[in-house]
Amino acid sequence: MARSFIMPKLGLTMEEGTIAEWLIGNGGDVASGDIVLRISTDKTETDIEATFEGRLHTVGDIGETFACGETIAWLLDDGEEPPAAAPAPQAAGAASAAATAAAGATLAQASGGAAPVTAGGRIVASPLARRLAAERGIDLAMVQGSGPGRRIVSADLDGISTTHGSQTAQSVQTGQALPAAPAGLTQHGGGSPQPLSTFAARSLADLLGVDISSVAPDPRTNKVTKELVAAHVRSLLSGPAAPSSPASTGTSTTSASLLPALQSPSSVRPLTGMRGTIATRMHGSLQQMAQLSLFMDADLDAVVADRAERKAAGAAPGYTDYVIAAAARALQEHPHVNAQVTDDGIALLPEVHVGMAVALDDGLIVPVVRDTAGRDLADLAAETSRLAEAARSGSLTLPDIEGGTFSVSTLGMFGVDGFTPIINPPNAAILGVGRLRDDLVLGDDGTVRAVPRLTLSLTWDHRVFDGAPAAAFTQRIVSLLADPALLD
Repeated sequence: MARSFIMPKLGLTMEEGTIAEWLIGNGGDVASGDIVLRISTDKTETDIEATFEGRLHTVGDIGETFACGETIAWLLDDGEEPPAAAPAPQAAGAASAAATAAAGATLAQASGGAAPVTAGGRIVASPLARRLAAERGIDLAMVQGSGPGRRIVSADLDGISTTHGSQTAQSVQTGQALPAAPAGLTQHGGGSPQPLSTFAARSLADLLGVDISSVAPDPRTNKVTKELVAAHVRSLLSGPAAPSSPASTGTSTTSASLLPALQSPSSVRPLTGMRGTIATRMHGSLQQMAQLSLFMDADLDAVVADRAERKAAGAAPGYTDYVIAAAARALQEHPHVNAQVTDDGIALLPEVHVGMAVALDDGLIVPVVRDTAGRDLADLAAETSRLAEAARSGSLTLPDIEGGTFSVSTLGMFGVDGFTPIINPPNAAILGVGRLRDDLVLGDDGTVRAVPRLTLSLTWDHRVFDGAPAAAFTQRIVSLLADPALLD
């Protein structure tokens, strides 16, 4: 019996994944537990294992994006054929879909070619081919498929030209039904690379009958989101207006970001991949939260002595490990900091999982030390070392980067004393760590001595708690660092 191999949901926030590599070729034999493919999300790449056996029949191509739960392959018994494509739901537009398919068949026969394969009135095409066709305004009924069983794949769309024109705005303003996929729309700006769209955006566009190629993408990420689709429809319903764009919908930084560069750039780095994800999340964090920061110095003479003693005995934690351990214990005593804002209100989280920011060549990632408060210093130091190495080698897994309840970020290695870190959503706070320095301090006896210090910078969401609790939380971290024995 044919068994569906679906795009897995690897985390609460995962909506879709992209096929990065098939590790078993089409038609190959698969045993339960075999690693079949590698998928990529906006955070990491993950190998996916099979949970049953069979002969692999791939549905998705490398580079195609599928929603979680969508079929990306079939595992078949010997001699078994893959199921036919599921028929499209019968609706008011079924007749027009059948007419379109018939028109495509007539065109193909007239040109001496083969008509596209249909199943229940639905043209058989890969998800990527469908998305590209919608973005470029290509009628799939006019395309001859070269894939298995004459299935239309993305390569079949190369070199096909389109014409410009749309009735979407007129249909929305007059209250008429919107065409599900208006033909003849060109890609935004006609430039390259072509904008991408999220699964949620495509689903909303399909529901509302809007051609997603008519929605301007976010210029920072070159991606269309469901918020941009909704804003586009609202602009159409409100009457003639400038085309919707992130600048007018509140998702762009400023209108100035849409202006051309003052000089001819030596190079342009697209805001895609990790850089695009960071741009979207950090800008969204500042938009959605009431963030402010405080600064407090911590004396580390006791930590320096403790670390020297441990180092003489073998291995010693890093200074940031001491701060992470102190923050984890302070979070247990101040549960309002270990929280997040939900639709129901402020959710106090019972478990403490501290994320540590790790700088990479192309961005920043925040792996998570799970059960941070339950670890002693040696165990915590071993885990932070493992996570940092995995981050730099690109071998982090989804459990390594999800579920953080608080974050620690350090710029001390660059000589920075204090800074204002941006909260990593959905956390309510983040702690910045500055450089270890020697400050001259006048003692009670009138003598001057050097004290090793660093500056802690706490940024918190003022919706969740106020300045006094923020200061008390930071003071507790400082007091814990003054007595490292409490961290074990």
